[in-house]
Amino acid sequence: MERSFSINNLDCANCGAKIEKAISRIDGVESAVLNFPMKKLKIHGKFGEEILDLIYKAARKIEPDVEFIPMTEHDHAHEHHHDHCCEHENEHDHHHDHYCEHYHEHEHHHDHPDIRGQEFMIENLECAHCGGKIEEALNKLEGIESAVLNFPMKKFIVKGNVDDELLARMNEVAGSIEAGVVIRAAAERSHSHEHEHEHEESLSHEIIPIIIGIALLAAAGRLLDVKPVSIILYAAAYLILGFGVLKATAKNVRSRNFFDENTLMTVATIGAFALGEYSEAVGVMLFFRIGEMFEHFAVAKSRKAITDVAGLKVEEADVLIDGEFRRVSSENIKAGDILRIKAGERIAADGIIESGESRIDTSAVNGEPVPVSVRQGDAVMSGCINLSDTFTLRCTAAADDSMMAKIARAVEDASAGKPKIDRFITRFARIYTPIVISVAALTAVIPSIITGDWSKWVYAALTFLVISCPCALVLSVPLAYFSGIGAASKLGILFKGGDSVEALGKVKAIAFDKTGTLTNGSFTVTDIRTFGGITENELLSICGSCEQSSTHPVAESITACCRERGISLDGPEKISELAGRGVSAVMNGREILCGNERLMTENNIALPESDEIAGSVVFVAEDGCIKGKIVVSDTIKKTSAGAMAALKKMGIHTAMLTGDKAENADSVGKALGVETVRGELLPDGKLEEINRMREKCGAVMFVGDGINDGPVLAGADVGGAMQSGADLALEAADAVFMNSEPEAVVKAKRIADKALRISYENIGFALAVKLAVLVLGLIGLPSMWFAVFADSGTAMLLILNSIRVLNTKKY
Repeated sequence: MERSFSINNLDCANCGAKIEKAISRIDGVESAVLNFPMKKLKIHGKFGEEILDLIYKAARKIEPDVEFIPMTEHDHAHEHHHDHCCEHENEHDHHHDHYCEHYHEHEHHHDHPDIRGQEFMIENLECAHCGGKIEEALNKLEGIESAVLNFPMKKFIVKGNVDDELLARMNEVAGSIEAGVVIRAAAERSHSHEHEHEHEESLSHEIIPIIIGIALLAAAGRLLDVKPVSIILYAAAYLILGFGVLKATAKNVRSRNFFDENTLMTVATIGAFALGEYSEAVGVMLFFRIGEMFEHFAVAKSRKAITDVAGLKVEEADVLIDGEFRRVSSENIKAGDILRIKAGERIAADGIIESGESRIDTSAVNGEPVPVSVRQGDAVMSGCINLSDTFTLRCTAAADDSMMAKIARAVEDASAGKPKIDRFITRFARIYTPIVISVAALTAVIPSIITGDWSKWVYAALTFLVISCPCALVLSVPLAYFSGIGAASKLGILFKGGDSVEALGKVKAIAFDKTGTLTNGSFTVTDIRTFGGITENELLSICGSCEQSSTHPVAESITACCRERGISLDGPEKISELAGRGVSAVMNGREILCGNERLMTENNIALPESDEIAGSVVFVAEDGCIKGKIVVSDTIKKTSAGAMAALKKMGIHTAMLTGDKAENADSVGKALGVETVRGELLPDGKLEEINRMREKCGAVMFVGDGINDGPVLAGADVGGAMQSGADLALEAADAVFMNSEPEAVVKAKRIADKALRISYENIGFALAVKLAVLVLGLIGLPSMWFAVFADSGTAMLLILNSIRVLNTKKY
């Protein structure tokens, strides 16, 4: 018997291997094959219907959240048909067969959330913890396949058929969790979005009630001898600072939501007032308001890093219509249109320059600060700024399909992708508040009955209520990754999600493809050796004249070198191409041979002793005598060596995996200081090397740019692609480097490391401080001032710590 299952919630390839091994040991299972990139499990053997329970029992000891969904015959038929079509389309190319076979495995690679769906904006949501509760509740509604909350962007992405009735239910559910919350379709939100933007721009307005509250609190402290006056001043400060909290509490009570942070803060502070701790009640509300202000500031700052990218989209452009340029909306620009780009204008769509020349600022697209000179025939990308002269370009894509639009969509989509650590925070938040409130209730009752000191132990219980909401963690940890995505986008690095940032932060080894990744991917003449009194230009003239009609990249690089040196080329009287060896020609009555060592050996031409030279060698012989050799090779990118040195300094193992000849690979690897070099590898061979590196070093990132890199990108823990590479490689990658330079990989790794480190710092610090408050309260040393620091003060520190990731100067 054979059974197949699709797998959910499995993100770790190593855990997948352990699960495969565990399932193989189940009685009746003869073999189990777990396809991690495809997220599929296939088992053979003699077993009954109870097999699914046994699989769960074995697998969840390793990965508690893993799910197995039995596949139907229809699923198998569709899979077979898809694979057959894929093979048929690419049967002409062995490498394409490999790619086609593996690329589609990436459909669920790294468990990126499929966040394409209907967009809804959420208003009046200030609490990240409550947002998580709303997300969980919406996912349980019938008719919704999935709902993903992007809290910093105040946005829900919902998959499902959301009609007016379902939207009303969504609002009913959200309102029951956080009173006043409104969910609207994105199209309905233009006015409210402007209002929110104005609110973000005027965070300073929140300072006014805080300043008044501080003044009243200070005045009350000076008038403690006049108790009625001090109490009135404390009450006034409390009402000014806590008006919004009290109003939210009233709504929550009506909707029977008693675990909201506003309700808990209200109970704690009113309790403190009842116990005569006026200054502490006002202090708690003061710090709570300051914490909220910092939270709004941090979220707005990190959101700005994302929305700035979307703001680079050009609204209008000059388009050639009926012989004259007219100003039209960019939405109407399509491929083939002619645009006029004036000095100072941003380019509206990708295209090829038709006329004129200028310098353009590409920093918005690839993070490169140095302007680039462009002229007729050069390709330019949307989002770049024309710095000097007017030029025209022919669009190669519609504005909405151009690079800037893709970047904006990619960055915004990425901000909704959640890291794995977010699961821990969600689970923690689910149990933390009920546990702390239970401890508070027990602390208020049991010690009071035993000691008779109700005031002391009720006060201790109130301090627990102050720290009972885990908002600091719920917001600050995802905010670190959100900020990382925003910082990376400013440097021309596009992450596919927070999970990609987190995964890269755990990477211990990075493997690179060679051609197009560490090298420029274009052949140039790198060395010329002459024998027998001939000059370099004379040797180039002979070889270039024979090679000028060839389309082979090596031949084209030699003729290009002749053009650069101004060498005139003659036309040979006779020429024939010798497959796999070179060309033979007759020129000015002399017999010329240009080709590899094999061609020279076949014609009994003696070659001088060879030294080690990286690249393709073209020997030139005239009338049976060797005249010289021309070395053509790929050139190394300007930042490759520096990137390898930087990664090594960071403790990252570096490797180069290429299909090029071993001697060429070794030469480039040696020049760059790469630690592990493997040449002459097919895609499957690269995958095997990735697996070996994983066993030796830990999590592995692979960076490539070609179609055949697809399987390796899918098989690595993190895949990175150069923007100059194949579209399919870009789709398969977890991170895309817009300037196609290896130094971008170093920057991405530094961002990911910092985001991961900060998320761990936030978790450790928050839990330690909150635990300290609990311990002090339980041993009879309660302090509401310390409790408010543990809540609002810690929240401020953690949020400020998270937005440190936005500082791009350190990368």
